[in-house]
Amino acid sequence: MDTNRLEAFSDGVFAIAITLLVLEIKVPQSGAPLGGELLSLWPSYFAYAVSLFVIGAIWINHHAMFDHIVRADHRLLLLNTFHLMFIAFLPFPTAVLAHALQHGADESLATAFYGGPLTIIGVFVIAMWYSAAHDHRHLSENISREEARRFGRRLLVGPVSYANATLVALRVPWLALTFYIALNVFFLWPRRAQTTSTKAS
Repeated sequence: MDTNRLEAFSDGVFAIAITLLVLEIKVPQSGAPLGGELLSLWPSYFAYAVSLFVIGAIWINHHAMFDHIVRADHRLLLLNTFHLMFIAFLPFPTAVLAHALQHGADESLATAFYGGPLTIIGVFVIAMWYSAAHDHRHLSENISREEARRFGRRLLVGPVSYANATLVALRVPWLALTFYIALNVFFLWPRRAQTTSTKAS
């Protein structure tokens, strides 16, 4: 089958996950001066911004991957479903991270808990790519086998780096957060297209 419905469903999940992020920023209820209360929510703003760019980067790379993947089978649909499960889960560890930063407690555990789903998401991205790229069976004819191998190697950066950052978080949470942000910059950085997709617009 083609990938049109898979991509449409995935786009919907990405959009909902990004929308849910802002719902975790709660309106101040303490009755203290509003300006100070709004400023005190900076951990929520920070976690929101990081997660928005995380999901945005994942969506951009999901789009790039399915620009090359032109056919899907049951295995690919299943892998993509598990991938989306963790995308939809991200607002929860985002809220946990914001809460920990705001109260200055359990920051290491919260930061590692945030990095865990990102690592799993990266693993499912790799699984989808290599499932589709096996024997070039689901890929466009406009991407060569060597280009497909290079693309797969680039995707490996995500889960490997996120796994290392998650381990670092257990000791130095702010360093791990810096790694998370740096990885977003890496994946959001524009790259020159190597191939032309055969998909209909």
